[in-house]
This record gives sequence, structure tokens and C-alpha cells, in this order.
Amino acid sequence: MGFDAVDFRGLGDALDVTTLAAFNSGAAETRRRIDNAGLEVSCISTSISLCDAAKRTANLDEARRTIGVAVAMGAKRVRVFGNGDISGGLPAAAAIGLGCMREILGLPGAREVVWCFETHDHWIRGRDARLLLDAIVDPAFGALWDMGHTSRVGGESPGDTLGLIGSRIAYTHVKDAIHDPSHPMAMGDGWRYVPPGTGQLPLAESISLLAATGYDGYVTFEHEKRWHPTLMEPEEIFPKFVAWARSLPELRA
Repeated sequence: MGFDAVDFRGLGDALDVTTLAAFNSGAAETRRRIDNAGLEVSCISTSISLCDAAKRTANLDEARRTIGVAVAMGAKRVRVFGNGDISGGLPAAAAIGLGCMREILGLPGAREVVWCFETHDHWIRGRDARLLLDAIVDPAFGALWDMGHTSRVGGESPGDTLGLIGSRIAYTHVKDAIHDPSHPMAMGDGWRYVPPGTGQLPLAESISLLAATGYDGYVTFEHEKRWHPTLMEPEEIFPKFVAWARSLPELRA
């Protein structure tokens, strides 16, 4: 379909690929199939919640599994979330995240990847995400910029987001949406997902500004059909994303 790489979180009914034989005992064969398809694994996406103190043990267990899978697949990035209890304020939650990340980075092989913290949940806006990034200054920790979240949910312009976290961006997610509250596929906030380039989110501007900073990593299409079953089938939406992405000067090569 014209993709360069694939990002794995779940496969089939399983949400965590690190629990599957295809990524453990069968990892070599899976890697061979990916290589033969001319693809790379851009990232292993986890459910790790750094700032959730109650999940510290589960976070470390998932991190151990993920390191092995990432190394086996040749992935250089791992996605994590912030989450956590923010009743005591974001700085207190960031301190919990720092403690968890320090433990993760102490695991064997952890520094073979960059742990990419997504602009998601409590940490969508650049100024909030910056709190955690400033707490965890280790070069093995960076930001995953979900361009739709910072604009649609965070209410930030791409320039404002980049001004706050641009120097730490190591990975991206892209998805487009339109505000259409009366549509049956609208989410609770009145927005619904549409093919990239056909919505109201400033994706092309975001990519252009990010490229101007020197970023040369992946632009990853996140199609949330697992969570929104009525979205287009992958066979239909994936080529639409590739065609749109290749129409942008920064992604044409």
C-alpha cells in the first residue's frame, strides 16, 4: 500500500502483542516476514501509564516484555502514556512518572529504544506535556506528538505546541476529524474522524512546521477502528492516507 513501516500495539483480539507467540517464540519468523515485505517496525505501542502509581509493577512487567519484542523486531521506539491521578496536581503526577521511568530505564536493554510519551489523557497540551518532559530529561525519553489531540482536544495551534515540546519530539500520530455533532458517528465532543486531509485539523501545517525543525522520523497514521468500529475498513482508508501523505512536499520522497 506504500507504507514504510508498521506500528504494533495489538493484533487480532489481543491488545498487547508482547503476549503473543508471533512476537516471542515466533519473533524471528515475524521479523523475516516484515523484512521481506520491505517494511520496518516503527514502534511498539504499549499501555504503560507512567504516572499511575498503582500500576508501577504492571508497568515494569510490560516494559520488560516490550524491550524484548522491540529488540527482536528492530523497533527503535516504544510508546507510553502519562495518565495518573492528577488530584494533587500535574507536578506531583510528573514526579511519579519520573520515578517509574527511572526504573524502566534501569532494565536490561531499555536504552536500546526511545520511550515516547504521547500527548494524550491529562498531558495533551504542550504546557502540560512539558512538565513531564522537564521532569524526565533523559535522552532516552521523548515526546510522541499526536497532532490531532493537541489541536482538537488541547486547543493549541501547531506552532504553540512545537514551541513547547518541539525539541523533544521523537515520533508522531496523525488522524483527521471534522466537527459534526449531528452526525451518527460523532464522538461525545461532537467530532468524528475522517480521512486525513479532508477534515478541519491543521495536519499539513503541523507536518510542515515539524519538518522545518529538522525532524526526519515517521509520520504515523493512527486509525482507531478498534475503538470506533464504524470507521472505514483498513483496505479503504490506508491507501487514502498514503495518497494524502505523498501529496505533501515534506513527505513526497
